Amino acid sequence: MQGAFVAALEAWPRLGVPRNPVSWIIVAARNQALDRVRRESKRSVKEAGASLTAAVSETEPGDDRLSLIFTCCHPTLSTRAQVALTLRLLGGLTVPEIAHAFLTPEATIAQTLVRAKRKIRGAGIPYRVPDPEALPGRLQAVLTVLYLIFNEGYYTTGAGSLVRPDLSREAISLGRTLVELMPYEPEALGLLALMLLHDSRRAARQGPDGELVLLEDQDHSRWNAVQIAEGMALLERAVRRAPHPGPFVLQAAIAAIHAQSSPQQTDWRQIAMLYGRLMTVSPSPVVELNRAVAVAMAGGPAAGLAIVEAIDAEGTLAGYHLLPAVKGHLLRRLERWEEAAAAYRRALELPANAVEQRHIEQRLAQCEARLSEKNAGRS
Repeated sequence: MQGAFVAALEAWPRLGVPRNPVSWIIVAARNQALDRVRRESKRSVKEAGASLTAAVSETEPGDDRLSLIFTCCHPTLSTRAQVALTLRLLGGLTVPEIAHAFLTPEATIAQTLVRAKRKIRGAGIPYRVPDPEALPGRLQAVLTVLYLIFNEGYYTTGAGSLVRPDLSREAISLGRTLVELMPYEPEALGLLALMLLHDSRRAARQGPDGELVLLEDQDHSRWNAVQIAEGMALLERAVRRAPHPGPFVLQAAIAAIHAQSSPQQTDWRQIAMLYGRLMTVSPSPVVELNRAVAVAMAGGPAAGLAIVEAIDAEGTLAGYHLLPAVKGHLLRRLERWEEAAAAYRRALELPANAVEQRHIEQRLAQCEARLSEKNAGRS
């Protein structure tokens, strides 16, 4: 408003007093405010980008991996190629592990990697920190890379153990660096929160003999309270800065509900609603499968089974072992033992972690035992 008064003192002696001085002042003040917002916005973006570039350039050797991830996520490559190449070169994942992350045949991923390397050579794409204005456009691919590296550590594909803590720690470390460089980016905050909340349960996810312990059966006293507190604080910061939460903020919100409640007190309706919102923001059959589980917990196994059967009919998750495993679990709850056993057998035919396979075998044995009892009762 003060600026508008100054403008009036300069303009009115030359141009004359306007018919409606009050309106003139209000419009002038509004225009000056908008101009200032635009200038500040441009300056903040440039300053943030410049500080990010400087920070990445000055990082320790261990953090230099993050700058290389940004470099691999070049916009001339497809999103799949960006992620696959980064996972292979920097995440250290094998082709089978990357194929599992994408739910894609290994041959397809191998071909994607070959084409990506060929394109880098042909286009002369430099391995360097991108210019400041290019960083935001590569952020989503970088977040996806970190998430998939963490996922491979959280549910490893080829090892005899359920987890690979080295990969989880690597992803969390890179996530912390990213948040330090972009402290106001909601999705970066959300991703770090999500990884910490999931990783907080690592010690409780396997029993003394290495068997899989499901979430509802885990000993909460073994959860890492420090990681949960940090994850909740990060999520709170992300929510404050995200009027329309993105996929990582929504997933962190789901993980937070689990972290704050016992299995008996879990608000499954709220979780199902959040998965519904996630489907609108980042739709995928895996998200829909998770929503089916939440719906089953909130409204009964029959409601969840209807969603699972619809996903199954589409065929988009034909090679994903958790689809028939979840289907078997819901059929078992409905005491449809023969169908449940068939679903578990189908799950065992698909690639899965050895720990998960043993768990599915145990469930199958339980179903077959019930079938034997049922048949013995008839005879």
